[in-house]
Amino acid sequence: MIPIADENPTLRTPVATIGILLAMGFVWVVVQDAGFSAYTLAASICNLGLVPGEITGRAPVGMAIPIASGLSCVVDREPVNWLTPFISIFLHAGWLHLLGNALFFWVFGNNVEDVMGRMRFVVFYLICGLAASAAQVAVNPASPVPTVGASGAISGVMGAYLVLFPRVRVKMLFPLLIIFPIIAFPAWAVLIWWFASQLLSGLPEMLASQQSATGGVAFWAHVGGFVAGVTLVRPFESPVLVGRRRAAFAKWGIPAG
Repeated sequence: MIPIADENPTLRTPVATIGILLAMGFVWVVVQDAGFSAYTLAASICNLGLVPGEITGRAPVGMAIPIASGLSCVVDREPVNWLTPFISIFLHAGWLHLLGNALFFWVFGNNVEDVMGRMRFVVFYLICGLAASAAQVAVNPASPVPTVGASGAISGVMGAYLVLFPRVRVKMLFPLLIIFPIIAFPAWAVLIWWFASQLLSGLPEMLASQQSATGGVAFWAHVGGFVAGVTLVRPFESPVLVGRRRAAFAKWGIPAG
């Protein structure tokens, strides 16, 4: 299932959401060469991606992990490693990774921004991203495999959406061979199903001694970001903006959440 839209209008232009999307696109094109150079892409992931074992010191220096044909990531102790929990939020592993994250962020982010305000939303997004990084490190502290992507921070936004707008209908696309039906579900059903799938998919990683050398999806980053979003959404929401939305939606005859 792929979310493509929600039935939840906003009162203000989602400037922060658009700005974060542009920042992700800028990093993808300028820093990662839009994926057109395999070496540049691999180097950005290896050097700027979050490597839990480098943060904790539990991955041995010099350990090499294959990342592409003829290319490997090597564990080091460079000072930049301490910044990777933040930097990795803006990196991606490919076009599908970037576009998928962008779609999820657009569907759920604009309304959360509408409730928090622009600056609060940016701070909230970054905190959720750091919480996601922390969760990934905590679950797999010795992993030498780099993790990149905005999905942990976006998971936090999805957690906030669940708290704020559980009854809003989300339109989901079902790719089924040659037909693509679109069905609307309440947000609570979509988001709880998504969270449960991430939690169950992440359980094998908890039982493994380290993440596989081929990498994969950082499920525990998704779980950590989502939990952070659910936990932090209320302190970050703006009572003034919430009141404006309720008044406007009541006038239009639209449910507010």
